[in-house]
Amino acid sequence: MAKKADRVIVTLECQTCHERNYTTTKNKKNDRQRLELAKYCRRCRQHTPHKETK
Repeated sequence: MAKKADRVIVTLECQTCHERNYTTTKNKKNDRQRLELAKYCRRCRQHTPHKETK
């Protein structure tokens, strides 16, 4: 059975307006690089790239 300790909560920040809109989890062992997804930003009112913050 998998351990829960491998997964961490990360915050996603809009690259256009720098608002922190989303939180998600990721597996530290499998995903070493920072996560980058195209998500909807309410402030920009469009889909923009969101990048993981510290």
